[in-house]
Amino acid sequence: MEYTITKFAKLAGVSSRTLRYYDEIGILKPARINSSGYRIYGPEQVNQLQQILFYRELGMELEKIRNIITSPTFDPAEALSEHRTKLLAKRTKLNKMIASVDQSLAAAEGRITMSDNEKFEAFKQKLVDDNEEKFGEEAREKYGDETVDKSNQKVLGMSEEKYAEVNRIEMEMKEALSKGMAIGDPASEPAQKAADLHRKWLTYFWDKYTKEAHAGVAQMYVDDERFTAYYDHQQPGTAEFLRDAVHIYTGMNS
Repeated sequence: MEYTITKFAKLAGVSSRTLRYYDEIGILKPARINSSGYRIYGPEQVNQLQQILFYRELGMELEKIRNIITSPTFDPAEALSEHRTKLLAKRTKLNKMIASVDQSLAAAEGRITMSDNEKFEAFKQKLVDDNEEKFGEEAREKYGDETVDKSNQKVLGMSEEKYAEVNRIEMEMKEALSKGMAIGDPASEPAQKAADLHRKWLTYFWDKYTKEAHAGVAQMYVDDERFTAYYDHQQPGTAEFLRDAVHIYTGMNS
């Protein structure tokens, strides 16, 4: 079956503008252009758009999706299997959060007693799961399974006080970074305070701290676009500024 762009947009629950944009960037071309100049989409485009929307649901950027689905080695069936696995993992996380909310509600109503540690278990587990999903493969390849597993266990074993402390330190680090960037000098007092807070923050996750590893992680924030996007979300250049501040702090700036 074939669809005009309007009907295809309605079928998929996206806008015609989105489909035009997908055509412009080469991620989803129409099957053909009819004699009246309208884009026409067929079964192949239906399957392609489904794949795109699956990847978007998993938070993937369009450029990366385009590289995947336009690759000569792209296997739609294999991709669907991977989507299913990731969506099941996402559902598992949501189920854990729902269970935690149910427990908290029962505790608030006096039906059960819930320890302070139990109140934060779901959040800590989600933190571990999210990190594994986004960076686990690279981290395990670089640092080894034992190191990553120990880091995960440290997170899961955090007390309520430590969990709150980790979040507080991260917020203070970002505030110091912002002040340092306003000055424009990674060697300034606020920037070096941010580097020190970053060290403290890392020790909650690492089994052992070294200056070399600290400098290496800061460099990774610049080299890996996912980390760069996280730190540059509010202010572009933050990842690079943090890297420079940490390299000065650790003496690895030569």
